[in-house]
Amino acid sequence: MTPRRPTLPWLAPGEPLPPVVQAWGPQDPAPGLLAAGGSLDVDSLRAAYGTGVYPWFSEGQPILWWSPDPRMVLQTGAFRLHRSLRKTLQRFVATPGCEVRFDSAFGAVVRACAGSPREGQAGTWIVPEMVRAYEDLHAAGSAHSVETWVDGQLAGGLYCVGLGRAVFGESMFARATDASKIALAALVAWCRQHGVVQIDCQQNTRHLASLGAAEMARADFVSRLRQDALAPEPPWLFDPVYWSALFTPVSRTA
Repeated sequence: MTPRRPTLPWLAPGEPLPPVVQAWGPQDPAPGLLAAGGSLDVDSLRAAYGTGVYPWFSEGQPILWWSPDPRMVLQTGAFRLHRSLRKTLQRFVATPGCEVRFDSAFGAVVRACAGSPREGQAGTWIVPEMVRAYEDLHAAGSAHSVETWVDGQLAGGLYCVGLGRAVFGESMFARATDASKIALAALVAWCRQHGVVQIDCQQNTRHLASLGAAEMARADFVSRLRQDALAPEPPWLFDPVYWSALFTPVSRTA
């Protein structure tokens, strides 16, 4: 029997994405791939994330849209605060000149993420077109940076997309030991403080799994996403009192 050749929709700018159930499956060449083409304007990105889809492509490729099944998700109540990270955070919080900021250097964070080498990757998917797109999304209030600062220097951080109470992690970087982990811990603390129950991590990696992320069926992820994206959005500001939310045990049944 001749293997089925999957078809891939090619979108015109502004054309809606197909339903996520049409994404390529495990038997196809690129599991999770949903469509190609379209555009990276603010409305298109918001619509994509709101349905469980994200862009991911390399230099020289068209815009590619993905919705993998299963989805890697960090339940904020399941975040693993290992002993070493706990000590690092306690030292960070107690040290003058160490602080977490939100959205004070978004462009610098995205560009630092783009320039960070990744294990098993020869290049970066954060191409200039993506940098511009997420800077536009940030200007529109739907993309945010979580930054680790030490003595006035940006030591590490991450950026993410936020829709209502739905949070989608994108990428992180570190210029100092554990600086990206501190940023992620701060994001988890902020999420717990504001009732955000999960952070989308997109794809499975050992690093994310070690911090408590786990695979989730796409249908369950999208069902939860629809609720969270419609909820009132908390203010993207970090207060040091939020650290207490990280050290407080929480229920994992939310």
